[in-house]
Amino acid sequence: MAGMRGKQTVRDMFLSMGVIVAVAGVIYIANPHDENADPLKAVDYRVELTTAQRAAPYPVLAPQGLPESWKPTSVSYARQDGNSWHLGFLDPDREYVAVEQSTGPAQKYIAKVTHDAKDTGKSARVGGDTWQRWEGPKYDALVRNADGATTVVTGTAPYERLVEMAEALEAGKTAEAPAPGTS
Repeated sequence: MAGMRGKQTVRDMFLSMGVIVAVAGVIYIANPHDENADPLKAVDYRVELTTAQRAAPYPVLAPQGLPESWKPTSVSYARQDGNSWHLGFLDPDREYVAVEQSTGPAQKYIAKVTHDAKDTGKSARVGGDTWQRWEGPKYDALVRNADGATTVVTGTAPYERLVEMAEALEAGKTAEAPAPGTS
């Protein structure tokens, strides 16, 4: 009788595992998968932009009129960290470009957001403003000190894309900030 009981326990275990695998398979098949879908979701930064524009002691900048191929991926505003504004994008070539602003000590802030880029001593006229060119092992950057804040356009994207972002920056507008998937 004891031998029969052991066989039933093993058989029941295999039956239970079969049911669990079948249920898991049905759940897997029922959930849609798109292997070609982009795993990075665009963020809607309108609320954070409005909040930062109200709270920051400087004109908060955000791009206006960028093509839909620029994908916003991250946004934050931290009052306790030098009123730091961050807005990150992937450009059309999937390179990273970020807009960073802060009232914190400029040299320390620039080193932090550019991952230790160095001032090249060169400048560029972008959108009527003079920006300093910085280069680094990870990120390059355009840097401008104005209106009580340091503004940095930085990332892995080539210089031309950093310029494109800097040219698109405007202060005080929230209505045109695109929702994800819209232009």
